[in-house]
Amino acid sequence: MLIGELARRTGVGERLLRHYERAGLIRSERRANGYRDYEEHTVETVRRIRALLAAGLPTRTIRLLLPCTDGAAALRPCPGVLAGLRDRLAVLDRRADELEAARHLLRQSIAATARRQDDP
Repeated sequence: MLIGELARRTGVGERLLRHYERAGLIRSERRANGYRDYEEHTVETVRRIRALLAAGLPTRTIRLLLPCTDGAAALRPCPGVLAGLRDRLAVLDRRADELEAARHLLRQSIAATARRQDDP
């Protein structure tokens, strides 16, 4: 299928699809006229890429994961994948802790400001 059809079926813009290809996440063959030609399974691959990006994984990790996926939540064991997932989870956990601390500080500031505003 041509890139426009892939974009239509996945909801991902052509520019981003070309980026995925440059990043080694998807592949295409070239037709005689130079147009990109994608295989049918690329639709599901792009959807999987979008889900992994939404989970906060960087493209370098996704590139390692894609060969280990079969459409299920569980992955086939591929070298380095589990370590990469654990590392990413640790990063997300740290970010969540930082966000929670920021939320707590903001709540305290709001409460203190509201008390001062209510004082005569």
